[in-house]
Amino acid sequence: MQAIRRLQDPNPRITKPLCVKEKFSCLAGRDALAGRSDRAARGLRCEARSVGVRLLMEWRTPLGFEIGRQPFDECWWLVAGRVSLLPMSSKKRDLGVTPLSEDVSAWYNEIVFKAELADRGPAKGTMVIRPYGYAIWELLQAQLDQRFKDTGHVNAYFPLFIPESYFHREAEHVEGFSPELAVVTHAGGKELDEPLVVRPTSETVIGEMYARWISSYRDLPVLINAWNNVVRWELRPRIFLRTTEFLWQEGHTAHADEAEAMVETLQMLDVYAEFARNVAAIPMIEGEKTPGERFAGAVRTFTIEGMMRDGKALQSGTSHYLGTNFAKAFDITYSDQNNEVQHVHTTSWGMSTRMIGAVILAHGDDQGLVLPPRLAPIQIVIIPIGRDDSGAAATSKAEELAAELRVAGVRVHVDARDASPGFKFNDWELKGVPLRAELGPRDLEAGHVLVAHRVGEYDEKGRAVKEAIPFSEFGGRVPAMLDEYHGYLLARADAYRESNTSTVDEWQAFAEQVDTGFALAFHCGRPQCEGDIKSETSATPRCIPTYGDAAEGVCIRCDKPSDYGKRVVFGRAY
Repeated sequence: MQAIRRLQDPNPRITKPLCVKEKFSCLAGRDALAGRSDRAARGLRCEARSVGVRLLMEWRTPLGFEIGRQPFDECWWLVAGRVSLLPMSSKKRDLGVTPLSEDVSAWYNEIVFKAELADRGPAKGTMVIRPYGYAIWELLQAQLDQRFKDTGHVNAYFPLFIPESYFHREAEHVEGFSPELAVVTHAGGKELDEPLVVRPTSETVIGEMYARWISSYRDLPVLINAWNNVVRWELRPRIFLRTTEFLWQEGHTAHADEAEAMVETLQMLDVYAEFARNVAAIPMIEGEKTPGERFAGAVRTFTIEGMMRDGKALQSGTSHYLGTNFAKAFDITYSDQNNEVQHVHTTSWGMSTRMIGAVILAHGDDQGLVLPPRLAPIQIVIIPIGRDDSGAAATSKAEELAAELRVAGVRVHVDARDASPGFKFNDWELKGVPLRAELGPRDLEAGHVLVAHRVGEYDEKGRAVKEAIPFSEFGGRVPAMLDEYHGYLLARADAYRESNTSTVDEWQAFAEQVDTGFALAFHCGRPQCEGDIKSETSATPRCIPTYGDAAEGVCIRCDKPSDYGKRVVFGRAY
C-alpha cells in the first residue's frame, strides 16, 4: 500500500520504486526483492525529495520485506518518470513537516524541533531554547528594549523568590494565580518559616520596593522594565506558547493619577502593536479585554490579538491599568504638591517568548518556518555550488559578497558544508531564512548571483523564482529586498485575517465563523453568557477593538442589549 502526501504543487506520482544495493536505501517491488536476504518487516517510512517535489510515502510490502535499517548516504527515486538523487547524512535527518492543513499541532511541533528552535526540558512543561531559537529571542529583545528606552523606561531586576504572604495582600491577584503557583517549602535542609513563591509575575515584590522608593510627587513617575523568567504551572504545555517556565519582559510603572497611568497603559499597547507589525510582520487587533478576561487584580486590561494561519487567535502582548489596587495593598503613597498623602496609580505590561510561537503560527507553511527579516538570525544564506576548483572559486566569491553585506548590516551566512545543494536548499527553507543566494560556476562567468525568496513567486514546477543580481549591485540590493519581503509577509497576513473575519448577527453563522476565523458580534457583557458561548463553540471574546465603529445591537447568544457600544471580536484561541 502506498500513501502519498502532497506537500506542494505540482501533483507528483510514483511510477516505480528502484532497488539500490549496499549503502543505498529505497523502496522496492516484488521483483527487485527477489533473492535478497533483507529481513522481514511490516512497514517502511521514507522521505523523498526531487526537484520541486516533496513526498512522504509509506510502503507496506505484501511479502513483508524490509530494506535494511542501517544509516545510508544516498537514495534514488523515480518520480514521474525522472530519477532524482537524495543525499543523506550518515545519521538520517528528516527535513519534511506534516502539512499545516492536516494536523496543526504536529506541524507546529515538527517545526520547533526540526528547525532547531527548542527542545523539551527534563521537567514537565519546561523547554530548552536552542541557539537558533535564542538568537530570534535576542533580536526580539534588542528591538523591543530599544523601544522601551525610547519611551523613557529603564531596566532593573527583581528577585525570583517572593514571600507567599505578599500574594495574600491583593485578594484578586492571589485568587487568579493560585492554581499556577510553584511554591518552595524546604531549603538548606530544613523547612522554611514562610514558603517562597517562584515568581509568576512581579507585581507584588515590585509593589513592596516601590513603597520604599516613593515618598513624594517628585519621585514620580517611576518607569521600570525587567527582563526575566517566570514560572506558571501548566497542565497542557506547548513550547513557546504555554510552558511552565518562560522568558519575558514585564514593565511596571507608578504615576500620580489615573489619567497619566492610562496614557502609559495605552502607549505601551501601541508599542507592542507597532513592534508586532514592523518587526514580526504580524498585524494585530488592539483592544480591551472584557471583565471575564481581565488580568487578576487589574482595573482594565488591554491586549493585542493576532490571527494565526489556522484562524485561531493568539494573545501576543498585554497592558494593564492596575488603578490603586496594588498601591493600597502595599501602601505605595506619595505626598502631592499640597502635601496631602495619595496612593499612586500603577500599570504593568508584558510580552514573552510566546511571540516566537506567534511568528511560527502566523507565517509558517508546509515547508517549515518562515521568518520575517527583522527577526531572522540569518537574513540571507549564500550557497556556493561546484566541486574542486570551481567550488573553491564559488566559495571564495561567496565570502567576498558576504563581507560586503555584513558592512551593510545584513546578517549573512555562507553554507560551505559538504552536502548537496538540494539538501542545503531544503535545510534553510525549513529554518525560514528569508533569502537564499546561489553561486555556481555559470554564475561566476556571468558575474551575477541568483537570489530566491523563502516565500513569494513560484514557477510552473513549484520552484521559487530566482532573480539574477549582478555582483556590483548585490550589496545595495539585498537590504531593499529584505524590506520588500517584510512588506510581502505583512500584506499576506493582513489579507488572510481580512478574508477570515466576518460580521455576524445570527447564532448559526457565528458558530460557523469562529470555527475558521474571527467573528464580529454584539455581546451583552455578562460572564455567564461568555461561558455559554465558550462551552458551545470554544470561542471567547478576544477584545473590544479600540478602533471598532460605534454600534448597538442585541447579544449574539442571549438577545439581551449589547453592553460595549460596538461589536466584540470573538474567536478560538491558543
